[in-house]
This record gives sequence, C-alpha cells and structure tokens, in this order.
Amino acid sequence: MVFADGSYIEIIAYQRPDPTNLWWKLLIEDGEGIVDFAVVPDDTQKDIAAARARGLSLGGPTAGGRVRPDGARLDWLIVRPETRDLPFWCGDVSQRSLRVPEGERRQHANGVQGIALVRVDVADVAVSAARYVALVGTEAISHSGEPARIRIGTTIIELVEPKTDAARRRLELRGEGVSSVVLRGSAAADPDPRRSHGAVLRIDR
Repeated sequence: MVFADGSYIEIIAYQRPDPTNLWWKLLIEDGEGIVDFAVVPDDTQKDIAAARARGLSLGGPTAGGRVRPDGARLDWLIVRPETRDLPFWCGDVSQRSLRVPEGERRQHANGVQGIALVRVDVADVAVSAARYVALVGTEAISHSGEPARIRIGTTIIELVEPKTDAARRRLELRGEGVSSVVLRGSAAADPDPRRSHGAVLRIDR
C-alpha cells in the first residue's frame, strides 16, 4: 500500500515455514501484526560510512532482489542494525518506481497521504535515542526525553518505554520494535482493527 509521500506498508505472507527468519518467528509466536520497519538511505554506501563514523554498528550492505512477473528486475541493498529499536535500510539499486509504484496507486479513498508517526517500544529510551543520534545525527532529534522523537524525512519516530502490563508483556515477548503506526490523512475514523490483522493503525487528522 503505497502513499503519496512515497512511504508504504508491505503485506507479507509465507508460502512455507521459515523457522530461521525473525519475521516468521514473530508471526508464529505472537500472531499477526507489524513485524519491522525500514528507511530508505539517500546513498547507501555514503550513509553507512557516516553512521559507522558516529559509532553505530551496522551489518551489510547485503544485495537483494527479485524479478517481477512482467520480467523487470528489481535490485536493492539491505543494511541491518544490531538492535530492533532501529529500522533496517532498503536502498534501491534499480529504479525505485519499479519497486514502489507511482501515480494513481498512491491515491486512497480514505484520504491517507502517508505515515506521520511510527511508535517504537524500547527497553530504555535514553539508550535507544543515543543509537538514533548515531544513525541520523543530532539534528534529527526533536525531543530527547521520554518519549524521544526523531524526525526522518516527514515521519516522526517516537521511542516509548511501555507503561501498561500488556505493553510490557508484548515487549518481553516480541522484543523492541514497532507497536503502532499513525497515518497522515483525513478519514473520519481509524482503520477497523478487526480487519488490520493485528497491526495497530491510527489516523492523524
């Protein structure tokens, strides 16, 4: 589901068991929902060098790709941090529009235009905020207390330490990671949770 601002939500299903895959394990152990999040680097090699110079440990880049049913070849580079409070990177090698459709497919009847905020449950906000400083630099940090807020493009990443028993159990079970997403749009109501397969989605009107 691609939005006007170029962000998107990717729906993934497995054709066969893959017990070594983290996403598969999360889906099997805790049910459906949001399992990860990613950012797009401006220049993968340049950005990874800058983040490493600021002290962040990153794995990769690792080449990935696939062939579309129409024969078009898609290629990208994946960069993964060591901790799941940070997003992984997906840097396009082939033309981005081949992988992320443009035009009318970015227009939605409910008025959603993009992703306003990604809320990430973390064990320690100060520790995670320091990792984000290493990732994007101090200029992206709009608030360093709790919750900490980091701006990447037009999206805010909000780091939160769970306060309720249910949220703490989720953190213990799934580890650090995305707990909910706020979409930018004009819809009168939030998406129906009974139809979102465990993904907590809200509309910022």
